[in-house]
Amino acid sequence: MTDRLFVSPSVIFEHWNYHTGGRDTGVRLVQLTVPTGQRQTILETLDDQGIDYVVNEETSDRDYTAVVYFPLPSAAVEPVLDSLQDQGFDDEAYTVVVDAETVISRRFESLREKYENGDVESDRISRQELQAEAESLTPTFGVYATMTIVSAVVATAGLLLDSPAVVVGSMVIAPLIGPALGAGVGSVLDEEDLFLKSIKYQLVGVLLAIGAAAVFAWTVRVTNIVPPGLDISAVDEISERLAPDLLSLAVALGAGVAGIVSISTGISVALVGVMIAAALIPPAAAAGIAIAWGQPSAAIGSTVLVFVNVLSVNLAGLVTLWYAGYRPENLFELGPTQQRVRRRVAGLVIIVLLFGVFLGGITYASYSAGTFEENTREEVELLLDQEEYEAYQMLELEVVMDDNYPFLSPERVIVTIGGPPGETAPELVDELHERINQHVDEPVGVEIRYVEVAER
Repeated sequence: MTDRLFVSPSVIFEHWNYHTGGRDTGVRLVQLTVPTGQRQTILETLDDQGIDYVVNEETSDRDYTAVVYFPLPSAAVEPVLDSLQDQGFDDEAYTVVVDAETVISRRFESLREKYENGDVESDRISRQELQAEAESLTPTFGVYATMTIVSAVVATAGLLLDSPAVVVGSMVIAPLIGPALGAGVGSVLDEEDLFLKSIKYQLVGVLLAIGAAAVFAWTVRVTNIVPPGLDISAVDEISERLAPDLLSLAVALGAGVAGIVSISTGISVALVGVMIAAALIPPAAAAGIAIAWGQPSAAIGSTVLVFVNVLSVNLAGLVTLWYAGYRPENLFELGPTQQRVRRRVAGLVIIVLLFGVFLGGITYASYSAGTFEENTREEVELLLDQEEYEAYQMLELEVVMDDNYPFLSPERVIVTIGGPPGETAPELVDELHERINQHVDEPVGVEIRYVEVAER
């Protein structure tokens, strides 16, 4: 019945999803233990804010006199707990925040109207809940390493099979969302332990994914599970990740923003986790395959894509958290934290821009290749439209790219031409070679294949 239980030094967050089906109801029930000597202060604070509460006497031998229960809109949890601490509430006492089904009360509706005004800050969960959520999304290192390796192996199999369904399946099991978002949470809340742990998990996760993919792909290759002589550049699921473009940044940035919005508003993060994995696991698997095939230059593009996506997810998450209004608990820490966040954002922006220039170069190379193919097709059609070649027609055109990953360029053009039986036009090769090479800086080879076309 209990979905998650998060424990922090002074606050316990318990989410009950049996009745709510996993959704966030926006209602919290706070259970607060009252230390000796602080009962009057706590109750006066709640009265001043118009909060209904119930007090149960504490009969244990511990240093607590009562337990206070009171409902709050999720947006009110952080300011109310902060106000209690400002009044001297003991941090050593325990506060339990339970996700409740609903509350029927006029005074509660007044609280909802007071704290929920439709902006980003009023829709988010409390600072304390966010930290607990971020920590809970990161499994133990053993589980994290195991699931990352399994995910990379499945992704590698999917890429070699050219199966999008298997690749998507690998994303579902990847445990990447916790570390990917924990770094931003640790930064804005001045929780350096969470930040460093998340950075370590991300770095190790990337290395494990690429290494596991390389080992598995090498095993598959030497045991001839895949056809001998397989050209990985001819496999669509692999080739598109060996030469990535700038659009890949949109996936990573969108995943970072969506991930933070999902956990900060209490929305399920399962699908967002798949999106983050989509930005990281398949490119890592493609890099491992390229290494296993003895083509380290082909792994450059996909490896860069992995790291730029990791950095982009962290950048988007960090900026989104700060925009949502998350700040450290201690106001004296706000200045240093703000400076630290600015430095990290600036550093991430610079690195992402540098990687973006690299991806931009790949994008330009792809654009140039596409433009060359279009111009080549046009030149062939214009030539065959001439009167002396009216008996011929273009059946197929193929532009063969070189192996200079990731900046691919045309190497050869193969034109398949249909014509009358027993007739060829050798001069076509020279004319096409001259026309086609007008559109490139480096000369490319031109090959013409004739196919006899008989008409009745």
